[in-house]
Amino acid sequence: MHAHSIDRWQHHHAFLGARHDRHARRTWFVVVLTAVMMVVEIVGGTLFGSMALVADGWHMSTHAAALSIAGFAYWFARRHAHDPRFSFGTGKLGELAGFASAIILGLVALFIGYESVQRLLAPVAISFNEAIAIAVVGLAVNLLSAFLLREDDHHEHHGHHHDHHDTNLRAAYLHVLADALTSILAIVGLLSARFYGWVWMDPIVGLVGAIVIAWWSVGLIRTAGATLLDMAPDPALSSHVREKLEIDHDRVSDLHIWRVGPGHFSLLASIVSDAPQDPSIYKARLKEVAGLSHVTVEVHTCPEH
Repeated sequence: MHAHSIDRWQHHHAFLGARHDRHARRTWFVVVLTAVMMVVEIVGGTLFGSMALVADGWHMSTHAAALSIAGFAYWFARRHAHDPRFSFGTGKLGELAGFASAIILGLVALFIGYESVQRLLAPVAISFNEAIAIAVVGLAVNLLSAFLLREDDHHEHHGHHHDHHDTNLRAAYLHVLADALTSILAIVGLLSARFYGWVWMDPIVGLVGAIVIAWWSVGLIRTAGATLLDMAPDPALSSHVREKLEIDHDRVSDLHIWRVGPGHFSLLASIVSDAPQDPSIYKARLKEVAGLSHVTVEVHTCPEH
């Protein structure tokens, strides 16, 4: 048998999301936006003597780092998409980057919570006008970033499962959303302190922000961790696959489905039958199941036959 004649039976292993390159470009654009805003806040805070702005600037630096991780993950996944060293391609690199970003997001929540408690116990003088002005600019930048990083997935949800999301993009999105939330809360706190003398409002809203961001972080860790540990993506998908395969005397004895990239699933099925057929017959039954990009089927004759 000639080497080229086996091509039609070989699997391809490039499991990148349908909008991988678009998401990558937008992520790098937001990295630049965030880095510029970070410098403006640190320099502005230093010039106007606002510790709150300097702290927010350094807090933005952690988001810039996390967004850079997301950008690097897109680049690496694309560059090594066909590298044979990666058994199931590089589609899950976004999950790894998302997991790392979620940890950073959790640390940001801890930092904001710690700072807020410190401010509650020992209030500091605030340069209101400058702090409010830069917080508003920061909010505008964050909202633009969130708009660029939102995931257009309304047309991708088809079939029996809705697991086409890009965890890497979602992690980047949550970072800019967390920044937007802290900007909104900072503005509320600063205005309350400025006009009503409620100096305690600034750290209180900071604590609220920390709790919300920590909640997002935990959700992201669970989502990315589930894919990294090859958890079955959706019970409905497994049931649908069994229905397709278990026709007449064919029975599924073993079934594994796991996510290998945004919108891509790998399937391994063992079938026991009184009248076993060629594996290609069983694969054909699964053709219309959306997202099955890597299907392996083994067939056994029932010993009681």
